[in-house]
Amino acid sequence: MLLVYTTWPDDETAQKAARTIIGERLAACANILAPMRSLYRWQGAVEVAEEIPVLFKTHEAGGQVLAERLAELHPYAVPAIVILKADAFGPFAAWVQEACAPAEG
Repeated sequence: MLLVYTTWPDDETAQKAARTIIGERLAACANILAPMRSLYRWQGAVEVAEEIPVLFKTHEAGGQVLAERLAELHPYAVPAIVILKADAFGPFAAWVQEACAPAEG
């Protein structure tokens, strides 16, 4: 299983992206977390922004496709998208695999 972490500028864009990704079966689940404060270097200056972190759960083969789709949906020029391999409880991993499978019919 993979966890794909990304941040969004606000709750509305995070929810819209999560609904799109789940609807397209690129992830089984998206956890939209509480706002956080990010400090980062951008174009030579240190910036501070409130962002919404989201954790997507997908199957191992789907990570790159999910990351590419997130980049398409994202308003940032260089979105933070991090793919982490995760060991998961067997039944949960099976559910993630099933939820990301193409729809039948």
